Amino acid sequence: MLRLRVVQAEFGDCLILEYGTLARPKYILIDGGPTGTYKKHLRFELERIRQKGGCLDLAILSHVDNDHVIGLLEMMADIADARSAGKTEIIPIQALWHNAFQQTVGGDGEIAGRLDFSLSSALPALSFMGSAPAVAFGISEGHRLLLAGQELSIPLNPGFAEAIITTQAVSNPVLLKPLKLWVVGPSPDNLQRLKKEWLEWLEKFESRVHFADEVEAEKIDRSVPNLSSIMLLAVSGRRKILLTGDGRGDELVTGLEQAGLLGASGKLHVDVLKLPHHGSARNINRAFFDTVTANTYILSANGRYNNPDLAALIWLVEAVRKQKRRVRIVATNDTDASRLLVREYPPEEYGYRLDVLQPGEHSIVI
Repeated sequence: MLRLRVVQAEFGDCLILEYGTLARPKYILIDGGPTGTYKKHLRFELERIRQKGGCLDLAILSHVDNDHVIGLLEMMADIADARSAGKTEIIPIQALWHNAFQQTVGGDGEIAGRLDFSLSSALPALSFMGSAPAVAFGISEGHRLLLAGQELSIPLNPGFAEAIITTQAVSNPVLLKPLKLWVVGPSPDNLQRLKKEWLEWLEKFESRVHFADEVEAEKIDRSVPNLSSIMLLAVSGRRKILLTGDGRGDELVTGLEQAGLLGASGKLHVDVLKLPHHGSARNINRAFFDTVTANTYILSANGRYNNPDLAALIWLVEAVRKQKRRVRIVATNDTDASRLLVREYPPEEYGYRLDVLQPGEHSIVI
């Protein structure tokens, strides 16, 4: 068995990978969504797992961004509160995968320290202007997750060199019998480039910090370190699920190629593909949908930040029609883009079916 439970996370991601057997299922949680996801939806799913005697073999934060990390923090706080009160915790967690910001940009702490000083100096003015950099909070919350995991004695990145998860950290897939997990992102080159970009931004912003430049604040918001997204190919038997975080399509393809996962034609077909970065056209292009194909495509977005992009959905369904395939698109929310897609690109003509998670439902299983 290998299936994906897509939890309602509004504009974020919250996914539960289910594997093993129907009689003895196992579970991996990938991301926890933004504020409200845990209380409204994820907690219900975790209670359901615990009532069946299950646990989380692994909890994964794909990258430090608010719409991925907050639900995990709330889950950790719930567990800590239960332990302090001598009550049964919501669910046991066997391990945590998380590349904290300081790890991904260098363990000496130079960038993290400079960034913290710059943003703390500018934050009062930026907050007054209504433009406090969201990424600053995401980085801080990623550090809080690291500390929470340590407080709860949850092993961090076990088995990975220097406790950093990259494509070169392991030469073979991680085995969680019967599941195989290939890490196809981030690459060491991505992390080096991420460090370079942060240094360049700091060199420019530090000299202007006291002017509280709103434009610069917006630039850092758009520079949330998606390059560090943990991207995974999960395989059990013949079934394959590709989980992409907020990574870029070209970096994903490179990771798949380096891992020897592309066929002789240079392509990969999977059963389920979670579209990168909530279906943003900034992370994928037309060619991506010819290189990586799927039976089911997942859209975890609610229209915030214009995700999913209509352009990305058009590229997808045009590729499906050209390939003469029939696919399923599963969306957590109905959005302007999905409504326009159905109206302008009729499902029957373009070979797709759009299913939307119903209001009030916690999740949908693929």
